[in-house]
Amino acid sequence: MTATSNRLDLPARRRRHARLIAALTTLIGACAEAAGAVYQPIAAASPGTENVEVNVLPCVQVSLTAAALLDRARAEDDARWPAVMAWERAQAQRTYAARCAVAQAQEFMEQSDLSGQNGVPLPTVEQAAAMDLVSAGTEVTARWRTDPEEAVALVHELAAGGELAVDEILDEAVDAAAVTGLLALQKARTAPDPSTAAELCLSAVSHIALAVTLASADLD
Repeated sequence: MTATSNRLDLPARRRRHARLIAALTTLIGACAEAAGAVYQPIAAASPGTENVEVNVLPCVQVSLTAAALLDRARAEDDARWPAVMAWERAQAQRTYAARCAVAQAQEFMEQSDLSGQNGVPLPTVEQAAAMDLVSAGTEVTARWRTDPEEAVALVHELAAGGELAVDEILDEAVDAAAVTGLLALQKARTAPDPSTAAELCLSAVSHIALAVTLASADLD
């Protein structure tokens, strides 16, 4: 069973993550502006112009500042909701303990057969518990891209056993989507030409927009 008796007293996720959502939307605009700094001069040039001077600096700037922007927004959200932070921390401790118990039981079953196989040690109980959460978030993110309704059903299925909480899964999914966008922006910083840098900035937008959707989603 999941501990959701006081869930209705918590703020909606779009309020809980308001600063993060605002930062993500700001980042979407910055990505578009950065790409525009490359494409607009080309569009404004006369048809016969072969060499057009473009500005790739905004692509580099958005790549360098994106992660710090999101980290700052998360910290601001946490500071705005201290009581919610305490509840989430308690919830995370409960589900982490449940995942550890499951991982420990699996370890006892698998150790004799798999320990040291190919020279690779089995993950510790704590590592397995952390990996389960990351795996759940990544799977939900991937599912949400193609079928949000199916992703919602998956979240509830994953949370049904008590080892994971709905908000915990969604928060991990937000991180998975945002990190994918940040990785695209990192590539823009070292792109071989301005057009590729602009394309990478734009490719990050869909991942960042998905992070907004997941941060706003209330499933309880």
